[in-house]
Amino acid sequence: MYKKNIGFKLTTIIVGSLFCLNLAAQKWDIPADKSAKNSYIPFNSSTAKEGEAIFTKNCVSCHGNPGKGNSLKSLTPIPPDLAGATTQHRTDGDIFYIISTGRVIMPSFKDVLSDDDRWKVISFLRSYNKSYVQVLSKLDSGKSKLVKVTMNYDPKTHQIKVIAKADEKTGIVSLQNDEAELFVKRYFGKLQIDKTIRTNADGVAVFNFPTDLPGDKNGNVDLIVSLNDDVYGGIESQTKLKIGIPTDKPSLTQKRAIWNVMAKAPIWLLLTYLFCVLLVLSVFGYIIYNLYKLRKSK
Repeated sequence: MYKKNIGFKLTTIIVGSLFCLNLAAQKWDIPADKSAKNSYIPFNSSTAKEGEAIFTKNCVSCHGNPGKGNSLKSLTPIPPDLAGATTQHRTDGDIFYIISTGRVIMPSFKDVLSDDDRWKVISFLRSYNKSYVQVLSKLDSGKSKLVKVTMNYDPKTHQIKVIAKADEKTGIVSLQNDEAELFVKRYFGKLQIDKTIRTNADGVAVFNFPTDLPGDKNGNVDLIVSLNDDVYGGIESQTKLKIGIPTDKPSLTQKRAIWNVMAKAPIWLLLTYLFCVLLVLSVFGYIIYNLYKLRKSK
């Protein structure tokens, strides 16, 4: 009896915990300023079509096709149908924030998709809402061209100072209190360095750079800085600095490997593929030969 009670209590705790986790995962605590954010890109049939292609590549595997109710039911919580009322009642800023930050099983796409691409996905989702009326942002995306980002490395402190300033007609303007992220370009994407840091009153953000990060054979590292400003929009700047450990290793795509193109695929893989093709063709040939014999013998 005691063991049964213990088992019942444990089951109750586990089920209750999963239920609470499911509720918590469905509730998003979105800052007011992020919720009020609007797209600077007008939504139309063209942006919706581009957004559909991006959605199909990155989102449909979990959320399914909008309006079809075919999201991946094996996930907890179950990804919502993004044409449904729950999503469509959210603001554009809410959806942009959710796509950007992610949580639990929902991945973050801020380092995968550009700001433009994320807005285009929302344009596609809004095409399923006949009562939706877009409110455009007052942000002038063309102003991002006025921004100049510089990066300086201090070998004593192993820190990279990022300085972001805009060259306005009225003078130089520092980009204050902006979220700044530093990345290093790698073979299969971008590696974030340090945490997200906000720029100070002078438009400066300082990042700690690892001392053991490999570079190319000369020690060069491709650095990418990403900023998001309420006035100048999304800004990305790339710089090459000689601050990595010199590493003279062949490129991952230089030698034969499974992830490479066919011309550089492993010999055993090519032979296996050729063997399978010949095997299938021989089976078809054998079937056709026997059908011919049957027809000839009537």
